[in-house]
Amino acid sequence: MLAKTFGSAVYGVDANMITIEVTVGQGLGFFMVGLADSAVRESQQRVEASLKYFDYKMPRQKIVVNLAPADIRKEGSAYDLPIALSIMKSSEQLTSAKELEDYVIMGELSLDGILRPIKGVLPIAIEARKQGFKGFVLPVENAHEAAIVNNIDIIPVETLEDAIGFFEGTKEIAPLIVDTRDLFFTSQNEYDADFEHVQGQENIKRALEISAAGGHNAIMIGPPGAGKTMLAKRIPSILPPLTLPEALETTKIHSVAGKLGKRATLVSRRPFRSPHHSISDAALVGGGSFPQPGEISLAHNGVLFLDELPEFKRTVLEVMRQPLEERRVSISRAKMAVEFPANFMLIASMNPCPCGYYNHPEKECVCGPGVVQKYLNKISGPLLDRIDLHVEVTPVSFDQIASTRKSESSQQIRDRVIKARERQTERFKDKKDIYSNAMMTPEMVKEICVIGDPGKALLRTAMDRLGLSARAYDRILKVSRTIADLAGSEDIKVEHLAEAIQYRSLDRENWAG
Repeated sequence: MLAKTFGSAVYGVDANMITIEVTVGQGLGFFMVGLADSAVRESQQRVEASLKYFDYKMPRQKIVVNLAPADIRKEGSAYDLPIALSIMKSSEQLTSAKELEDYVIMGELSLDGILRPIKGVLPIAIEARKQGFKGFVLPVENAHEAAIVNNIDIIPVETLEDAIGFFEGTKEIAPLIVDTRDLFFTSQNEYDADFEHVQGQENIKRALEISAAGGHNAIMIGPPGAGKTMLAKRIPSILPPLTLPEALETTKIHSVAGKLGKRATLVSRRPFRSPHHSISDAALVGGGSFPQPGEISLAHNGVLFLDELPEFKRTVLEVMRQPLEERRVSISRAKMAVEFPANFMLIASMNPCPCGYYNHPEKECVCGPGVVQKYLNKISGPLLDRIDLHVEVTPVSFDQIASTRKSESSQQIRDRVIKARERQTERFKDKKDIYSNAMMTPEMVKEICVIGDPGKALLRTAMDRLGLSARAYDRILKVSRTIADLAGSEDIKVEHLAEAIQYRSLDRENWAG
């Protein structure tokens, strides 16, 4: 007798339906075909132990398991549950009051029949609804994540026996229903860190507000202990709230990577990823023999913070150049190519020199001649070209630290950022894939960032006197457009340009002496 169930394989952030066909017939042996990896083939032992635990029989006949389509590689242990149910159906131990073919079934079995959580549940649920399945049977720990998707029954099961009872009609399991919108909107504004707890550093807060308002990449240069990391961690609290489509896309990536945790639902806050400087190329941009999203994709719609930027390997930093430009990562393998979204804000920090005290107001730099420039040269020109704001961070004085005066809260800053983003949304409503000033192409900069004669004179003087490089020109115009948006101005004024010019520290030819 042939039994069929349906599972799924996730590639990139999308799912493909997999048909699990099982026949039990004359002969002996267990045969699995359909390009399964070792984790899938090992399911024989887990399935047999689980069936015996609940006093069911593993047939002592020839069992053939086919995973179709056969040209797609299947990985992981999530096929245990559909294989077990198909074997029971084929050996006539399962009469099935409910038809197995109406449901997508996924789950890893432990030896005592308890179901363990799996990865990639959200894209599977989306594909199952698209394909017209009645429901999705899965481990209880993944059910809240799948319940984000409406118009499909999400059936949470704890054990193999629960799944059998559900299909036999002897156990009633109500579909899980989650009020996604209520959960999403109630947790949107909950942040652990707030700018009101930061004393001083008003110029840095202003620069980060501009960065958030225009989606600009920024780098902070300053001595150890000046507050660079503390300020960076507070950036998500001033970014505009995630929209539902953004939240869904972000959640899919985290689901595929297995980063959501137990009983998780929609990601409601913008991601903040801060990888260690020892990270590898593949871990940052994604990869592996079976491609998985990297840190830049996990930071999609949020912030990627690279602390101590010159300490990262040169090759690691260089692989970021294309994703920063294209806002996506394409990973190609011999048999497949997958694409992960990577629309993130890059925030970096660094010391000005190896000892950390170059340009310090009180402490003396002990680095030798040429060492400062050599340290800065660890960051390539093409990467620096993609960073719009260079901000010098100076240590906070004792009076500022001891002050009891409350600073401006993240919510107040966020309100201004949201208004600036609304102006950009209106400006780019007819432009495909352009949402913020930082995304403007050189042609759009010429069209949108028009400056008058006084502004041109100021920019020419700045480039001559400060030794600004030619690549700083477009960046200054983009940042000045964002400053004008924050001020509610239709035109870019001289004061907006003047403020943007001061955020190009590393472009000055004499910065490192």
